[in-house]
Amino acid sequence: MFKRIRVLILLAVLANVAVGAWLMRVRTAAWDRPLRVAVFTIPADGSPGTRRYVDELDRSSFEPLESFFAGEARRLGLALARPVEVRPAGRVDSLPPPPPFGGSRVDILIWSLHLRWWVWQHGDPAGPAPHARLFLLFHDPAIDTAVPHSVGLPQGLIGVVHLFAAHEQAGQNAVVAAHELLHTLGASDKYDAADNQPFHPDGYAEPERVPVLPQRFAEIMGGRIPLSATQSRMPDSLDEVRVGNVTAREIGWVR
Repeated sequence: MFKRIRVLILLAVLANVAVGAWLMRVRTAAWDRPLRVAVFTIPADGSPGTRRYVDELDRSSFEPLESFFAGEARRLGLALARPVEVRPAGRVDSLPPPPPFGGSRVDILIWSLHLRWWVWQHGDPAGPAPHARLFLLFHDPAIDTAVPHSVGLPQGLIGVVHLFAAHEQAGQNAVVAAHELLHTLGASDKYDAADNQPFHPDGYAEPERVPVLPQRFAEIMGGRIPLSATQSRMPDSLDEVRVGNVTAREIGWVR
């Protein structure tokens, strides 16, 4: 009997989460008002340098995100002049539960519930309630030469983004954050996970360019600038990134 009650409670929680996520997706997909994004910063290691870097971040640190989305919305003909509003929401001194990469669907489902519980505990900023939340976990590049994989969940509009705590990485950090934010809005990856090469045409910013290679920009969900059939590079900043037509359709910018 107790096991059945637990199952019923879990199903009720899942139904409530699913309905809430669906309603939020419907509201945000209309793009009749700016998407409010709360950005939480997290020192992901014990490095004093990471803590100093995180504490130096302010609203101006995230202006490239707002400018990028405003510029791309204008280029694609979206009526909303300022589609994304980014608001720093402070530092969080707690780490979110790590995702079970390679786990079963049940493992992923349980993790997503744990993550939402963690967000409920740590993701309530002052002021108007945000539509989306990005948790930026910073790592000291002197300690970690690679960071864990980032994730963006449409269910709840939650992004867990791993970045480097280095000023010279700020441009690429913004690219990764924008990529994961679009995941929360329903955009799909457009690159081959085996070699990180963007798919043609959807993962190319200018798929009809002649000659098609090398490309001048990265498509935001393609992630990299294609240089040849086997080579590509990470954009240095959002100035080298575009929102492709397929991605724009996925997030509701174009029909």
